[in-house]
Amino acid sequence: MESVLSVQKLTKTFPGKPPVVAVDGISFDLKKGEILGLLGPNGAGKTTTIHMLLGTLTYSSGEILYFGKDFRKHRSEVLQKVAFASTYVNLPWKLTVRQNLEVFGRLYDLSKKEIQARSLPLLERFGIVDKLDVTITQLSAGQQTRLILVKAFLVKPQIALLDEPTASLDPDMAKEVCSFLLEQREKEGTTMLFTSHKMDEVAELCDRILFLQSGHIIADDVPENLVKTMGDSCLELVILEGMEQAVALAQEKKLYHKVDHRLIELTIEESGIAPFLMELVRKSVTYTSIRIHQPTLEDYFLKMVKKS
Repeated sequence: MESVLSVQKLTKTFPGKPPVVAVDGISFDLKKGEILGLLGPNGAGKTTTIHMLLGTLTYSSGEILYFGKDFRKHRSEVLQKVAFASTYVNLPWKLTVRQNLEVFGRLYDLSKKEIQARSLPLLERFGIVDKLDVTITQLSAGQQTRLILVKAFLVKPQIALLDEPTASLDPDMAKEVCSFLLEQREKEGTTMLFTSHKMDEVAELCDRILFLQSGHIIADDVPENLVKTMGDSCLELVILEGMEQAVALAQEKKLYHKVDHRLIELTIEESGIAPFLMELVRKSVTYTSIRIHQPTLEDYFLKMVKKS
């Protein structure tokens, strides 16, 4: 599959004593129709990377190629095919919703008729079609975020750079946005770079994940493989009778475990859960409930943040 975006040894150094290297020689490709997650703790370099990809921040060294073209030499041409949405960007606050969309659409050579035809279904989808003649100052934070998404997808971008686009949305609307993004990929073939601190969204949307730490890419893989690096599952049992036998079996199997009254928690490989439970039955241990917590992307994220 062809790369629509190729980043090679991209670096950004901010002047100072000493200079601060925010992004340190990162390289990655973004394939057509791919949704790539860009994760990392605050200060890892995610937003700096996106602003370099937008051209709003000059990069110190490296190369950015969009559709095989050098971004430095073809910036205006490239940005006609690229859109950006972020919860943390402010819109011109004196303008109405309609005026904001018209100004932005004209930058992409859309006629007034095209802007209206494209924007109305999007405004309706995100529940703000009744706000067309309202100024930005009269919108809530969530409504402004939804408008920023309308603005981005109004132009039918080939690539959308999305920096925490659901951060200020309530759960229902955030879920709607995720459904919308998957539809855009399916119907329009839109390629996306997506940052978020909501790991359930990342797991649902992203085909692949880059994990940034201190300006370096320390992981590049599909979500399932990153989760597998977490290792064992957590097995929780409420024991009615036979806690001593259960503890003895855990010790025999050399499983990490802890006991709190009638609750025992064990760290165990997923494949070993069924044999362990069968062994408990043979030892006449009875329990009333069982809970298996398998590692998630959230667990992976928290583990990596702690390492940083």
